[in-house]
Amino acid sequence: MSLNILALGCSLNEKQLAAISAAHDDLQIQVCKTSEAKAYIADADVLLAWGQTDLAPLLPLAQKLKWVHALSAGVENMLCPEFVNADIILTNSRGIHGIPIAEHVIGIMLGVNRGLFKAFEQQKNKQWKSLRETDEIYEKSIAIIGLGSIGRAIAKRAKSMGMTVTATKHKLTTELFVDALYPPTDLTAAIGSADFIVVTLPLTGETKNLFTLPVFQKMKSSAYFINVSRGPVVNEADLATALEQNIIGGAALDVFVEEPLPATSPLWNVPHLLITPHSAAVSPHYMDRSLKIFTENLSHFSQENDMINVIDKNKGY
Repeated sequence: MSLNILALGCSLNEKQLAAISAAHDDLQIQVCKTSEAKAYIADADVLLAWGQTDLAPLLPLAQKLKWVHALSAGVENMLCPEFVNADIILTNSRGIHGIPIAEHVIGIMLGVNRGLFKAFEQQKNKQWKSLRETDEIYEKSIAIIGLGSIGRAIAKRAKSMGMTVTATKHKLTTELFVDALYPPTDLTAAIGSADFIVVTLPLTGETKNLFTLPVFQKMKSSAYFINVSRGPVVNEADLATALEQNIIGGAALDVFVEEPLPATSPLWNVPHLLITPHSAAVSPHYMDRSLKIFTENLSHFSQENDMINVIDKNKGY
């Protein structure tokens, strides 16, 4: 079976192109900018694109399209009604983000507790002041909200550093690095005594706007909140209120409702808030890891075998 693969908005080197070609005997790969997609989509059997790609304007032209692979884990922007109802397979790159995001989270926790962020601010002002509030993360507690592959990677590293780990997960299973596991309905129990709350949830109807002021009020006043999942999971105005009123101790956001975060956003001036530009998953190994899933699925797809990371388009994950 001959296949035409259209890759949008990604730069593939010769090694990566060769890896894709080796997964199928007869294929053609077209790489183009997302803005040029309409010129090539009609011939595409397979689409390789980032999860934020809007498929709605492409689908009327994509009469041959059988499979879309998202280079990211999030696919919510792809899920227009036309695509959800179409007989087109959707897979994603879930499982490749654990290492960089876990290191990002550990880095934030260490930076906060060891006073590194405060020290850097003092350095810029040429101030020599003792960091008397410096603490350890050893024997601190972390609540991981959404224990998937990323959550497990965080749990493993947190546990190895002597932390107590709680988490939420739909299906309660035995987890090697988790001390207490709760269903999503017991969110309050999971976060109530945690020093750090880390969100690693997909964006669904169930998780959108999950973290509001009443939820922040259930946390310890010293709790530090970290979101590395999806921006709309958090009510940003309520988080700002929680920080301004010292309801929680601090927060770090890597994802936002609107990205890039506008210069006019009030979040830039919220106290005790660390902002990173959706960079927690950035790694020089990112594309190779994503393409490893894609090429494995390409072999399964051509042989009509089971594929991995298939998304239930109605659920969004």
